Amino acid sequence: MTDDLKLKLSLLPEDPGVYRYRNREGVIIYVGKAKNLKRRVNSYFNREHASLRTTMLVRNIADLEYTVVNTEEEALDLENALIKEYQPRYNVLLKDDKSYPWICISGDLYPRVYITREQRAKGDRYYGPYPRAEVAKVLIDTIRQIYPLRTCRLSVSRETVEAGKHRLCLQYHIHRCEGCCQGLVSPEQYGTYISEIRQILNGDTHQLMDLLMAQMQQLASELRFEEAEVLKRRYKLLEHVRRRSVIVSPTVHNIDVFGLLRDDDAAWVSFMHMRGGAVVQSITLEYRLSTHDEDDAEIMSMAVAEVRQRFADTYRADRVTEAVVNVLPDVEFAGLTFAIPQRGDKKKLLDIAVKNATQRRTDRLRMMEKLNPEQRTTRTLTTMQRDLRLPVLPRHVECFDNSNISGASPVASCVVFRGAKPSKKEYRHFNIKTVEGADDFATMREVVTRRYSRLVQEGQELPQLLIVDGGKGQVTAALEALEGIGLHGQIAVVGIAKRLNEVYFPGDSVPLYIDKNSETLRVIQRLRDEAHRFAITFHRKQRSKSQVHSALDDVPGIGPKTRTLLLRHFKSLKRIREASPDELAALIGPAKAKALITALSSQ
Repeated sequence: MTDDLKLKLSLLPEDPGVYRYRNREGVIIYVGKAKNLKRRVNSYFNREHASLRTTMLVRNIADLEYTVVNTEEEALDLENALIKEYQPRYNVLLKDDKSYPWICISGDLYPRVYITREQRAKGDRYYGPYPRAEVAKVLIDTIRQIYPLRTCRLSVSRETVEAGKHRLCLQYHIHRCEGCCQGLVSPEQYGTYISEIRQILNGDTHQLMDLLMAQMQQLASELRFEEAEVLKRRYKLLEHVRRRSVIVSPTVHNIDVFGLLRDDDAAWVSFMHMRGGAVVQSITLEYRLSTHDEDDAEIMSMAVAEVRQRFADTYRADRVTEAVVNVLPDVEFAGLTFAIPQRGDKKKLLDIAVKNATQRRTDRLRMMEKLNPEQRTTRTLTTMQRDLRLPVLPRHVECFDNSNISGASPVASCVVFRGAKPSKKEYRHFNIKTVEGADDFATMREVVTRRYSRLVQEGQELPQLLIVDGGKGQVTAALEALEGIGLHGQIAVVGIAKRLNEVYFPGDSVPLYIDKNSETLRVIQRLRDEAHRFAITFHRKQRSKSQVHSALDDVPGIGPKTRTLLLRHFKSLKRIREASPDELAALIGPAKAKALITALSSQ
């Protein structure tokens, strides 16, 4: 296994998707799906395989590619399409080459609704595909129970109805059809049924599922549990319909999808080509930006030109005329139109393309971090410096938090991060000495004063950033403490409020709201949470000590062994008080008995 392949394996995401193995000649030899790409792909390389075929496959793997999708069902659809496209050597191919089933609504005067594996007539509408045929069958069965649809294959037109060519069948007599063949129901009324069915097949199954739930509850109230169980199973299967795949869509034919994502120094364009309603090609291009002059439209134009050149045969064979993008290119391409979809299947495909571009950016950053671990730290600290408007990189950061219950057992904690990582050996606890009651501001002044007075006295390094858990009041208290010991302006101070993660700066009445996905906010939140955990742990320990304190602890000359002996013999402090001097002297000696009686009497 090459070092490049090992690095790719270590960077795989834990998302659903499809992976493709290539041999040394660059030929795709295997296509597979995975609920968790990292776990599934690594399983090929970290164990011995009983199957000779799998062993030979692993020996021939020289490179891998993958495409991230939203659900396991979409991965199944994409896998099926790619296997049919590339016919990989190590995949088990279906000899009958059957496709997944679709639900078809015919284009007749009185449309039929049925399951098919082929798409034939142009006027028909197809919905699906359904990787599990059972789901399609249950959906059709349930729809037919709700709507009186015709199931016959007769050619029903206005001419045949007027001529009375067809006879009513059994379905009419058992009230499952309203007699379409003889015009006993108008095309307009029948069309309302079809309109509602199309809504359901487009993914709006709420109406159908609500009806099933009502029927299920009615059967359960009548103690008809077996029939209710059948409806429950249908209800569960219909939940799969809500997650309809866009990776294979009958409404999308022979188009290209380009999703662009950009950073300060690089850009990624994820490309997918749709043929016959399925993704059959995908690739992500990366561009290193030498200057900041390249705009997004220019980058998109370069990507489209690169793809058209790389897949020239595909463009000639499929006659691609449409591309969906999230940024319009600044160059016109002959015979190709561009659109930015706002909704529908094309918008969902564009979202998947952007998701894959985002994944490639993540892979690149993680790869650089593995090759140079200091790079991530520097990037994080640079981001913090920019977001928090600091004059220097915050390599040394400290965070304070207070903890008490109605002023009882007040304590505080200080946690230290170096290089955006915890330095636990430098964590410190504080027992509050000068503050009475629950006064957070006075407590903050005390602990900040004690902490940095000691660092100055010992000649130790001061932090570049001080974070306090709280809002404007806590920030002001910390600043007053620093001014009191002559450190005004030498340490930057910010506060973070718990409720909305608001960041407060000295002198600013309006807090800063940092992007929730920002590395700066993640580091600050981690500091705040670590300080809170450290303070709470110490406070609980102090509270426990105070709760188990006994009057015997304050008696001079009475140590732990003597206390244990007394409590085991007398069982309680009350009985010890009631014991006679002779009983006590017999147990612990005259001197200790006299000291104990004197101390308990004074208490």
